[in-house]
Amino acid sequence: MTLDIATIAPMIRGALARPSGDADRPWNRVILTPAPEGATHNSVVRVSDADCADVSKLREVIKAQSAAPAAIEVEGVGTFAVERQEASDARPLENEVALVTGAAGAIGAGLCTALLDKGSRVVVTDLSGEKFQAFSADFSARYPDRVLAVAMDVTDAASVAAAFAKAAGVWGGVDIVIVNAGIAMVSKLTEMDVEKYRRTQEVNATGTLLTLAEAGRLMRRQGTGGDIVLVSTKNVFCPGAGFGAYSATKAASHQLGRIASLELADADVRVNMVAPDAIFGEGPYRSGLWAAVGPDRMKARGLDEAGLEEYYRGRNLLKAKVTARHVANAAMFFITRQTPTTGATIPVDGGLPDSTPR
Repeated sequence: MTLDIATIAPMIRGALARPSGDADRPWNRVILTPAPEGATHNSVVRVSDADCADVSKLREVIKAQSAAPAAIEVEGVGTFAVERQEASDARPLENEVALVTGAAGAIGAGLCTALLDKGSRVVVTDLSGEKFQAFSADFSARYPDRVLAVAMDVTDAASVAAAFAKAAGVWGGVDIVIVNAGIAMVSKLTEMDVEKYRRTQEVNATGTLLTLAEAGRLMRRQGTGGDIVLVSTKNVFCPGAGFGAYSATKAASHQLGRIASLELADADVRVNMVAPDAIFGEGPYRSGLWAAVGPDRMKARGLDEAGLEEYYRGRNLLKAKVTARHVANAAMFFITRQTPTTGATIPVDGGLPDSTPR
């Protein structure tokens, strides 16, 4: 095995996790950070490449030297400082690391805010550009030392791997992954531009595959389970005319999530879906999907943006305005493991009978 930070940090972090006694959340995790050169620690455990065959062996090697090490020195790699904070009912995600794809939008903002408020460190990822720079600067200022911004293209396997490696290098690993990156395309099937369809497929379906695969590999290496939430859509269950590319590629993404729930269950990695509808914005952040589809729908109905939001509020059973924070609340249900559930979908749409999962 080649020892580098991305490979070894999750294993060390998994080895340092302590049993919690809670069957739903069985591990109390730690945050692992590269120690500055020349830093001193009260209790240092030293390990070699021979000790790193698997998490169980590494756990025994560490335990034999110290019950509560302040740092781990890995031969040929470096030294990691160990940080462990007490979780609480208000902040159950202390010592956990989340990675969110497609963060710089309305739903992404709601998800990141909820994760940070619950105590998690959050790796925010999106395509490089002014939008992502503004988003990461805003969240970094509001949550100092708890946000890591990484430019990532979900259609590029190397870019996805590099983002997970960066997370491992800064905080030791990843426990929570939210698959949120996606793009929309408006076109009737008879008029569809195949190249634009392929781009939609690359982001929505291939991007999901690459993210799920990298998350699964890291979480298995870490050995303490994990939670993956895929942001699906009501269009999986109730597709719309003129929206075939989005509906079909998000259906593929959804199905990959269900398959991941089958393949990762033995590692206690739970994979669930939330299926929102009509999320227009979150504070200053607007939905990229509605930026794409909104103008045509406003024109067709003779409405402005406020009128379109009211139209979609009025069509659900509860007559509710559905927000990004509602989507985040559904994701938190899964992430905080309120029930022993994997492979499930929660609709977040105010009640749309035609899109109820079945």
